[in-house]
Amino acid sequence: MTSRNLALIIALLISVWLAGCGGPASTPAAESAGGGVPVLVGGGSYTNITSNQLAAMLDDSSADFLFVNVHVPYEGEIEQTDAFIAYEDGSIQRIDEYPADKSANIVLYCRSGRMSAIVAESLVKAGYTNVWNLDGGMVAWKQAGYEVIHK
Repeated sequence: MTSRNLALIIALLISVWLAGCGGPASTPAAESAGGGVPVLVGGGSYTNITSNQLAAMLDDSSADFLFVNVHVPYEGEIEQTDAFIAYEDGSIQRIDEYPADKSANIVLYCRSGRMSAIVAESLVKAGYTNVWNLDGGMVAWKQAGYEVIHK
C-alpha cells in the first residue's frame, strides 16, 4: 500500500467518524428520519433520506426544519412544504432565501431528486451543516404511496 493510498483511507475514515459525531444524523430532525445516508461533498456532507423517513419527519411535531421544493417548473408539491426556492443552473443564486443560520435544518426535494441533490451540495459548500435530500424526489414519494398535491 502506498503512502498516498494510506492517507486517502485515513482521510475517509476521519470523514466518516466526523459525520457520525455531530453531523446531520445527530439532530432532532434526523432522529425522526431514522438517520439517512450521508453523502460526502466538498466542505462536508448532506443526508439522503427515503420517503418513509421524510414522512416520519413530517409527522414529528418536534422536528424543526425548513421544507423546500426546488423543482422548476412546478410539477406539484408535498404537503407541509414551507418554501419554493427554484433550482437555478446548479447554483444557489437565491441563497438569501435560505436561513442565515447555517446550522438550520433544511430538507430539500424536487421531482426526481436530481435538482435537490445539486442544491444540497451547493448549500453544503456554502457552509450549511444540516441538509437533507429526499432521495428519488416526488417520484419516489408517490411510489411509496404518499400523495403529491397540485395547486
